Order: sequence, then structure tokens, then C-alpha cells
Amino acid sequence: MVLSPQARMQTADEVVGQLREALGGVGGVFPSLGVDIVSAAGTYGLPLVELGRCNLDTALRLAAVLHEKAHPA
Repeated sequence: MVLSPQARMQTADEVVGQLREALGGVGGVFPSLGVDIVSAAGTYGLPLVELGRCNLDTALRLAAVLHEKAHPA
């Protein structure tokens, strides 16, 4: 299935919104979270998500959540 450029961007924006909400649910904020514009300009596949930068507290929280998910108690 080939998506139009508009559909590709809409899908990418929705995914970024879901990720932002999920991160916020565990106290995480990635200030630079967004759609990678270069990959969005292409015509193949879906655009990439730019995770960007975060502070050390957010990185530690994310690592803890991932570790907990990978190794449940």
C-alpha cells in the first residue's frame, strides 16, 4: 500500500503524538520529539521519528521503564 504524502505526514504526526503522550504518562519529556522532515520528504516507507534530546532524568526514567518491561518482577 502506497500512502500519499499527506497521509504519510498525518500518520507520522499521530505516532509522535502517541509517543509524546506515553512518555508524559511516565514523566518523560523529549523537547525535540517530532517527525524527521528529511525522511518525510521521501516517497518510500513511512517517515522516521526524531526522538531528539532529553535531560538525564528523563533518560533514566525511560531506561527504568524499559528495564522493568524487559525484566518484570
